[in-house]
Amino acid sequence: MNPDLKQLQPYPFEKLARLKQGITPPAHLSHIALSIGEPKHAAPDFVAQALINELHHLSTYPSTAGLPQLRQAMAAWATRRFQLTPGTLTADQHILPVGGTREALFSFVQAVIDRNRSPLVLVPNPFYQIYEGAALLAGAEPYFLACDPGNRYLPDFEAVPEEIWQRCQLLFICSPGNPTGAVIPRETLTRLIELADRYDFVIASDECYSEIYPDEQNPPPGLLQVCAELGREDYARCVVFHSLSKRSNLPGLRSGFVAGDARILGQFLKYRTYHGCALPIQVQIASIAAWEDETHVMENRNLYRAKFEAVLPILKPVLEVSAPDAGFYLWPRTPMADDLFARELFATQNVTVLPGQFLSREVKGHHPGNGHCRLALVAPLEECIEAAERIRSFIKER
Repeated sequence: MNPDLKQLQPYPFEKLARLKQGITPPAHLSHIALSIGEPKHAAPDFVAQALINELHHLSTYPSTAGLPQLRQAMAAWATRRFQLTPGTLTADQHILPVGGTREALFSFVQAVIDRNRSPLVLVPNPFYQIYEGAALLAGAEPYFLACDPGNRYLPDFEAVPEEIWQRCQLLFICSPGNPTGAVIPRETLTRLIELADRYDFVIASDECYSEIYPDEQNPPPGLLQVCAELGREDYARCVVFHSLSKRSNLPGLRSGFVAGDARILGQFLKYRTYHGCALPIQVQIASIAAWEDETHVMENRNLYRAKFEAVLPILKPVLEVSAPDAGFYLWPRTPMADDLFARELFATQNVTVLPGQFLSREVKGHHPGNGHCRLALVAPLEECIEAAERIRSFIKER
Protein backbone atom coordinates (compact mmCIF):
# COMPACT_ATOMS: atom_id res chain seq x y z
CA MET A 1 0.00 0.00 0.00
CA ASN A 2 1.02 3.60 -0.50
CA PRO A 3 2.85 4.49 2.75
CA ASP A 4 1.54 8.06 2.54
CA LEU A 5 -1.92 6.72 3.41
CA LYS A 6 -0.68 6.35 6.98
CA GLN A 7 -0.34 10.13 7.22
CA LEU A 8 -4.03 10.77 6.60
CA GLN A 9 -6.10 11.78 9.60
CA PRO A 10 -9.69 10.64 10.08
CA TYR A 11 -12.16 12.89 8.31
CA PRO A 12 -13.94 15.44 10.58
CA PHE A 13 -17.22 13.55 10.40
CA GLU A 14 -15.53 10.32 11.50
CA LYS A 15 -14.25 12.20 14.56
CA LEU A 16 -17.74 13.61 15.10
CA ALA A 17 -19.32 10.15 14.97
CA ARG A 18 -16.87 8.93 17.62
CA LEU A 19 -17.57 12.00 19.76
CA LYS A 20 -21.31 11.23 19.72
CA GLN A 21 -20.87 7.49 20.24
CA GLY A 22 -22.81 6.08 23.16
CA ILE A 23 -25.06 9.13 23.56
CA THR A 24 -28.83 8.85 23.40
CA PRO A 25 -30.31 12.32 22.85
CA PRO A 26 -33.79 13.24 24.11
CA ALA A 27 -36.38 11.28 22.15
CA HIS A 28 -38.94 14.09 22.25
CA LEU A 29 -36.62 16.42 20.30
CA SER A 30 -36.18 15.82 16.59
CA HIS A 31 -32.59 15.78 15.38
CA ILE A 32 -31.29 18.94 13.70
CA ALA A 33 -27.97 18.69 11.85
CA LEU A 34 -25.92 21.88 11.51
CA SER A 35 -22.71 19.94 11.07
CA ILE A 36 -22.40 19.21 7.36
CA GLY A 37 -22.40 21.78 4.56
CA GLU A 38 -24.93 19.92 2.43
CA PRO A 39 -27.54 22.31 0.98
CA LYS A 40 -31.10 21.28 1.79
CA HIS A 41 -32.92 23.80 -0.40
CA ALA A 42 -34.80 22.28 -3.31
CA ALA A 43 -32.83 21.56 -6.46
CA PRO A 44 -34.07 23.56 -9.46
CA ASP A 45 -36.87 21.69 -11.23
CA PHE A 46 -35.62 22.70 -14.67
CA VAL A 47 -32.23 21.13 -13.98
CA ALA A 48 -33.82 17.89 -12.81
CA GLN A 49 -36.00 17.84 -15.92
CA ALA A 50 -33.00 18.43 -18.17
CA LEU A 51 -31.28 15.46 -16.55
CA ILE A 52 -34.32 13.24 -17.09
CA ASN A 53 -34.68 14.33 -20.69
CA GLU A 54 -31.13 13.25 -21.49
CA LEU A 55 -31.04 9.83 -19.84
CA HIS A 56 -30.76 8.18 -23.25
CA HIS A 57 -27.08 9.23 -23.11
CA LEU A 58 -26.48 6.46 -20.57
CA SER A 59 -25.28 4.35 -23.49
CA THR A 60 -22.60 6.87 -24.51
CA TYR A 61 -19.07 7.31 -23.15
CA PRO A 62 -18.40 10.96 -22.21
CA SER A 63 -15.12 12.67 -23.05
CA THR A 64 -12.81 13.95 -20.32
CA ALA A 65 -12.77 17.47 -21.78
CA GLY A 66 -16.57 17.61 -21.77
CA LEU A 67 -19.04 18.90 -24.31
CA PRO A 68 -18.00 22.12 -26.08
CA GLN A 69 -21.36 23.68 -25.21
CA LEU A 70 -20.82 22.92 -21.51
CA ARG A 71 -17.36 24.48 -21.48
CA GLN A 72 -18.80 27.49 -23.30
CA ALA A 73 -21.58 27.88 -20.73
CA MET A 74 -19.03 27.73 -17.92
CA ALA A 75 -16.71 30.23 -19.60
CA ALA A 76 -19.61 32.59 -20.29
CA TRP A 77 -20.81 32.41 -16.69
CA ALA A 78 -17.34 33.09 -15.26
CA THR A 79 -16.83 35.97 -17.70
CA ARG A 80 -20.12 37.57 -16.66
CA ARG A 81 -19.79 36.93 -12.95
CA PHE A 82 -16.18 38.10 -12.60
CA GLN A 83 -16.26 40.86 -15.22
CA LEU A 84 -13.54 39.30 -17.37
CA THR A 85 -12.67 40.69 -20.80
CA PRO A 86 -14.85 38.74 -23.25
CA GLY A 87 -12.88 36.14 -25.16
CA THR A 88 -9.99 35.90 -22.69
CA LEU A 89 -11.35 32.89 -20.79
CA THR A 90 -11.89 30.51 -23.67
CA ALA A 91 -13.88 27.30 -23.58
CA ASP A 92 -11.17 25.34 -25.39
CA GLN A 93 -8.11 26.37 -23.39
CA HIS A 94 -9.13 27.77 -20.03
CA ILE A 95 -12.00 25.56 -18.78
CA LEU A 96 -12.26 21.93 -17.64
CA PRO A 97 -15.47 20.34 -16.33
CA VAL A 98 -14.97 18.32 -13.14
CA GLY A 99 -16.97 16.04 -10.88
CA GLY A 100 -17.43 18.66 -8.19
CA THR A 101 -14.69 20.67 -6.50
CA ARG A 102 -13.72 17.91 -4.05
CA GLU A 103 -12.63 15.56 -6.82
CA ALA A 104 -10.90 18.35 -8.71
CA LEU A 105 -9.04 19.83 -5.73
CA PHE A 106 -7.60 16.44 -4.90
CA SER A 107 -6.60 15.44 -8.41
CA PHE A 108 -5.19 18.88 -9.21
CA VAL A 109 -2.56 18.53 -6.51
CA GLN A 110 -1.50 15.15 -7.85
CA ALA A 111 -0.94 16.70 -11.27
CA VAL A 112 0.80 19.90 -10.15
CA ILE A 113 3.27 18.82 -7.47
CA ASP A 114 6.88 17.95 -8.32
CA ARG A 115 7.76 15.65 -5.44
CA ASN A 116 11.47 15.76 -6.30
CA ARG A 117 11.89 19.35 -5.06
CA SER A 118 10.95 19.11 -1.35
CA PRO A 119 7.54 20.66 -2.07
CA LEU A 120 5.36 22.63 0.30
CA VAL A 121 1.61 23.14 -0.13
CA LEU A 122 0.41 26.17 1.83
CA VAL A 123 -3.01 25.65 3.41
CA PRO A 124 -5.31 27.92 5.46
CA ASN A 125 -5.90 26.66 8.99
CA PRO A 126 -8.74 25.76 9.70
CA PHE A 127 -9.40 24.25 6.31
CA TYR A 128 -11.21 21.80 4.04
CA GLN A 129 -9.40 18.53 4.78
CA ILE A 130 -9.04 17.58 1.10
CA TYR A 131 -6.23 20.17 0.84
CA GLU A 132 -4.12 18.35 3.42
CA GLY A 133 -4.84 14.83 2.18
CA ALA A 134 -4.16 15.77 -1.42
CA ALA A 135 -0.82 17.32 -0.47
CA LEU A 136 0.30 14.31 1.55
CA LEU A 137 -0.63 11.82 -1.17
CA ALA A 138 1.22 13.92 -3.75
CA GLY A 139 4.40 13.65 -1.68
CA ALA A 140 4.25 17.24 -0.44
CA GLU A 141 4.34 18.70 3.05
CA PRO A 142 1.37 20.84 4.16
CA TYR A 143 2.33 24.19 5.70
CA PHE A 144 -0.53 25.63 7.72
CA LEU A 145 -1.43 29.33 7.80
CA ALA A 146 -3.48 30.24 10.87
CA CYS A 147 -6.76 32.08 10.31
CA ASP A 148 -7.26 33.99 13.55
CA PRO A 149 -9.83 36.61 14.57
CA GLY A 150 -7.11 39.25 14.87
CA ASN A 151 -6.66 39.10 11.09
CA ARG A 152 -10.38 38.76 10.23
CA TYR A 153 -9.95 34.98 10.04
CA LEU A 154 -7.65 35.32 7.03
CA PRO A 155 -4.07 34.02 6.84
CA ASP A 156 -1.34 36.55 7.57
CA PHE A 157 0.51 36.09 4.31
CA GLU A 158 3.01 38.83 5.15
CA ALA A 159 4.23 36.78 8.12
CA VAL A 160 5.22 33.81 5.93
CA PRO A 161 9.04 33.50 5.85
CA GLU A 162 10.81 33.82 2.51
CA GLU A 163 12.24 30.30 2.79
CA ILE A 164 8.68 28.97 2.92
CA TRP A 165 7.66 30.88 -0.22
CA GLN A 166 10.79 29.52 -1.92
CA ARG A 167 9.66 25.94 -1.28
CA CYS A 168 5.99 26.61 -2.02
CA GLN A 169 4.69 24.89 -5.15
CA LEU A 170 0.97 25.37 -4.48
CA LEU A 171 -1.00 27.82 -2.36
CA PHE A 172 -4.57 26.92 -1.45
CA ILE A 173 -6.93 29.77 -0.71
CA CYS A 174 -10.64 29.46 0.03
CA SER A 175 -12.77 32.56 -0.43
CA PRO A 176 -15.39 32.77 0.97
CA GLY A 177 -13.72 30.60 3.57
CA ASN A 178 -14.79 27.27 4.97
CA PRO A 179 -15.50 27.36 7.90
CA THR A 180 -15.01 31.06 8.67
CA GLY A 181 -16.89 32.73 5.80
CA ALA A 182 -14.09 35.29 5.42
CA VAL A 183 -13.64 36.84 1.97
CA ILE A 184 -10.11 37.65 0.76
CA PRO A 185 -10.02 41.29 -0.40
CA ARG A 186 -8.76 42.39 -3.81
CA GLU A 187 -5.55 43.92 -2.48
CA THR A 188 -4.60 40.64 -0.80
CA LEU A 189 -5.30 38.66 -3.97
CA THR A 190 -3.11 41.14 -5.85
CA ARG A 191 -0.31 40.57 -3.35
CA LEU A 192 -0.62 36.79 -3.70
CA ILE A 193 -0.33 37.04 -7.48
CA GLU A 194 2.86 39.09 -7.03
CA LEU A 195 4.25 36.41 -4.69
CA ALA A 196 3.32 33.63 -7.13
CA ASP A 197 5.23 35.43 -9.87
CA ARG A 198 8.27 36.01 -7.66
CA TYR A 199 8.51 32.49 -6.27
CA ASP A 200 6.93 30.54 -9.15
CA PHE A 201 4.07 28.72 -7.42
CA VAL A 202 0.45 28.06 -8.40
CA ILE A 203 -2.53 29.60 -6.63
CA ALA A 204 -5.51 27.25 -6.33
CA SER A 205 -8.55 29.31 -5.32
CA ASP A 206 -11.49 27.32 -3.98
CA GLU A 207 -14.48 29.57 -4.70
CA CYS A 208 -17.33 27.11 -4.32
CA TYR A 209 -19.15 29.40 -1.80
CA SER A 210 -18.76 32.51 -3.96
CA GLU A 211 -22.46 32.71 -4.92
CA ILE A 212 -23.85 32.88 -1.39
CA TYR A 213 -23.43 36.44 -0.13
CA PRO A 214 -25.51 39.05 1.71
CA ASP A 215 -25.34 42.09 -0.61
CA GLU A 216 -26.51 41.73 -4.21
CA GLN A 217 -24.42 44.77 -5.13
CA ASN A 218 -21.22 43.44 -3.58
CA PRO A 219 -20.43 39.85 -4.60
CA PRO A 220 -17.11 38.43 -3.38
CA PRO A 221 -14.23 39.07 -5.79
CA GLY A 222 -12.56 36.11 -7.46
CA LEU A 223 -8.94 35.38 -8.30
CA LEU A 224 -9.45 35.57 -12.07
CA GLN A 225 -11.34 38.83 -11.61
CA VAL A 226 -8.28 40.37 -9.95
CA CYS A 227 -6.08 38.96 -12.71
CA ALA A 228 -8.27 40.72 -15.26
CA GLU A 229 -8.15 43.99 -13.31
CA LEU A 230 -4.35 43.73 -13.39
CA GLY A 231 -4.34 43.10 -17.14
CA ARG A 232 -3.11 39.52 -16.62
CA GLU A 233 -5.46 37.96 -19.11
CA ASP A 234 -3.35 34.85 -19.51
CA TYR A 235 -4.29 34.07 -15.86
CA ALA A 236 -0.75 32.79 -15.33
CA ARG A 237 -0.27 30.62 -12.22
CA CYS A 238 -3.91 31.16 -11.23
CA VAL A 239 -6.58 28.46 -11.18
CA VAL A 240 -10.07 28.64 -9.68
CA PHE A 241 -12.57 25.95 -8.69
CA HIS A 242 -16.34 26.38 -8.96
CA SER A 243 -19.26 24.05 -8.35
CA LEU A 244 -23.02 23.78 -8.69
CA SER A 245 -23.32 22.12 -5.27
CA LYS A 246 -23.78 25.27 -3.18
CA ARG A 247 -24.69 27.76 -5.92
CA SER A 248 -27.59 25.69 -7.27
CA ASN A 249 -28.35 23.22 -4.44
CA LEU A 250 -27.06 20.33 -6.55
CA PRO A 251 -24.51 18.48 -4.39
CA GLY A 252 -25.68 15.15 -5.79
CA LEU A 253 -25.06 16.19 -9.39
CA ARG A 254 -21.29 16.28 -8.75
CA SER A 255 -20.63 18.98 -11.31
CA GLY A 256 -18.22 21.89 -11.39
CA PHE A 257 -15.30 23.30 -13.32
CA VAL A 258 -11.69 24.43 -13.09
CA ALA A 259 -10.63 27.58 -14.91
CA GLY A 260 -7.51 29.66 -15.42
CA ASP A 261 -3.95 29.26 -16.71
CA ALA A 262 -4.19 27.41 -20.05
CA ARG A 263 -0.72 25.88 -19.72
CA ILE A 264 -1.57 24.32 -16.37
CA LEU A 265 -5.01 23.16 -17.49
CA GLY A 266 -3.54 21.52 -20.59
CA GLN A 267 -1.37 19.31 -18.37
CA PHE A 268 -4.24 18.77 -15.94
CA LEU A 269 -6.40 17.52 -18.82
CA LYS A 270 -3.66 15.05 -19.70
CA TYR A 271 -3.70 13.79 -16.11
CA ARG A 272 -7.49 13.57 -16.07
CA THR A 273 -7.52 11.51 -19.26
CA TYR A 274 -5.84 8.77 -17.23
CA HIS A 275 -7.75 9.59 -14.05
CA GLY A 276 -11.08 8.49 -15.57
CA CYS A 277 -13.36 11.20 -14.22
CA ALA A 278 -15.48 12.36 -17.16
CA LEU A 279 -18.92 13.76 -16.36
CA PRO A 280 -21.83 11.73 -17.78
CA ILE A 281 -23.36 13.51 -20.75
CA GLN A 282 -26.77 13.83 -19.10
CA VAL A 283 -25.07 15.55 -16.14
CA GLN A 284 -23.24 17.88 -18.51
CA ILE A 285 -26.42 18.94 -20.27
CA ALA A 286 -28.24 19.50 -16.97
CA SER A 287 -25.26 21.56 -15.83
CA ILE A 288 -25.56 23.82 -18.86
CA ALA A 289 -29.10 24.66 -17.79
CA ALA A 290 -27.90 25.54 -14.27
CA TRP A 291 -24.97 27.73 -15.34
CA GLU A 292 -27.16 29.68 -17.77
CA ASP A 293 -29.75 30.69 -15.14
CA GLU A 294 -29.28 33.21 -12.32
CA THR A 295 -32.85 33.53 -11.06
CA HIS A 296 -32.70 30.40 -8.93
CA VAL A 297 -29.33 31.51 -7.50
CA MET A 298 -30.74 34.85 -6.37
CA GLU A 299 -33.68 33.06 -4.77
CA ASN A 300 -31.22 30.78 -3.00
CA ARG A 301 -29.35 33.75 -1.55
CA ASN A 302 -32.62 35.17 -0.27
CA LEU A 303 -33.29 31.95 1.64
CA TYR A 304 -29.91 32.12 3.35
CA ARG A 305 -30.32 35.81 4.16
CA ALA A 306 -33.60 35.03 5.91
CA LYS A 307 -31.89 32.38 8.03
CA PHE A 308 -29.04 34.65 9.11
CA GLU A 309 -31.52 37.42 9.93
CA ALA A 310 -33.57 35.04 12.08
CA VAL A 311 -30.81 33.06 13.79
CA LEU A 312 -28.25 35.72 14.73
CA PRO A 313 -30.55 37.70 17.08
CA ILE A 314 -31.27 34.46 18.94
CA LEU A 315 -27.62 33.47 19.34
CA LYS A 316 -25.89 36.81 19.89
CA PRO A 317 -27.07 37.29 23.50
CA VAL A 318 -25.38 34.00 24.50
CA LEU A 319 -22.57 33.43 21.97
CA GLU A 320 -19.74 35.46 20.51
CA VAL A 321 -20.91 35.20 16.91
CA SER A 322 -21.31 37.45 13.88
CA ALA A 323 -22.50 37.15 10.31
CA PRO A 324 -19.85 35.88 7.90
CA ASP A 325 -18.66 37.89 4.90
CA ALA A 326 -20.29 35.24 2.71
CA GLY A 327 -21.17 31.55 2.62
CA PHE A 328 -23.67 29.74 4.84
CA TYR A 329 -21.59 28.97 7.96
CA LEU A 330 -21.45 30.54 11.38
CA TRP A 331 -18.13 30.25 13.26
CA PRO A 332 -18.93 31.21 16.87
CA ARG A 333 -16.63 30.97 19.84
CA THR A 334 -17.84 28.32 22.28
CA PRO A 335 -18.29 29.03 26.00
CA MET A 336 -16.49 25.78 26.85
CA ALA A 337 -14.16 23.37 25.03
CA ASP A 338 -15.58 22.99 21.53
CA ASP A 339 -15.68 19.18 21.58
CA LEU A 340 -17.45 19.20 24.97
CA PHE A 341 -19.85 21.85 23.67
CA ALA A 342 -20.76 19.70 20.65
CA ARG A 343 -21.10 16.53 22.68
CA GLU A 344 -23.27 18.06 25.41
CA LEU A 345 -25.39 19.99 22.93
CA PHE A 346 -26.19 16.75 21.12
CA ALA A 347 -26.81 14.89 24.39
CA THR A 348 -29.25 17.45 25.76
CA GLN A 349 -30.75 19.17 22.69
CA ASN A 350 -30.31 16.67 19.81
CA VAL A 351 -28.53 19.32 17.72
CA THR A 352 -25.32 18.40 15.93
CA VAL A 353 -22.58 20.96 15.30
CA LEU A 354 -18.98 20.43 14.24
CA PRO A 355 -16.19 21.19 16.74
CA GLY A 356 -13.70 23.67 15.32
CA GLN A 357 -10.71 21.59 16.37
CA PHE A 358 -11.81 18.89 13.92
CA LEU A 359 -11.20 21.37 11.08
CA SER A 360 -7.74 22.60 12.03
CA ARG A 361 -4.25 21.43 13.01
CA GLU A 362 -2.12 22.43 15.97
CA VAL A 363 1.08 24.16 14.92
CA LYS A 364 3.68 25.16 17.54
CA GLY A 365 1.09 24.97 20.28
CA HIS A 366 -1.51 27.02 18.41
CA HIS A 367 -4.76 25.35 17.31
CA PRO A 368 -6.87 27.95 15.42
CA GLY A 369 -10.04 25.85 15.48
CA ASN A 370 -10.05 25.37 19.24
CA GLY A 371 -12.85 27.17 21.02
CA HIS A 372 -15.02 27.48 17.91
CA CYS A 373 -17.68 25.38 16.27
CA ARG A 374 -19.11 25.39 12.76
CA LEU A 375 -22.83 25.80 12.24
CA ALA A 376 -24.07 25.17 8.72
CA LEU A 377 -27.37 26.99 8.14
CA VAL A 378 -28.47 24.55 5.47
CA ALA A 379 -31.64 23.19 7.08
CA PRO A 380 -35.03 24.83 6.42
CA LEU A 381 -35.63 28.18 8.12
CA GLU A 382 -37.89 26.74 10.83
CA GLU A 383 -35.30 24.10 11.76
CA CYS A 384 -32.50 26.67 11.90
CA ILE A 385 -34.59 28.84 14.23
CA GLU A 386 -35.44 25.85 16.41
CA ALA A 387 -31.77 24.81 16.56
CA ALA A 388 -30.72 28.33 17.54
CA GLU A 389 -33.31 28.41 20.33
CA ARG A 390 -32.10 25.05 21.63
CA ILE A 391 -28.49 26.26 21.57
CA ARG A 392 -29.52 29.37 23.51
CA SER A 393 -31.37 27.27 26.06
CA PHE A 394 -28.41 24.91 26.39
CA ILE A 395 -25.99 27.77 27.10
CA LYS A 396 -28.34 29.53 29.53
CA GLU A 397 -28.81 26.31 31.52
CA ARG A 398 -25.03 26.17 32.02
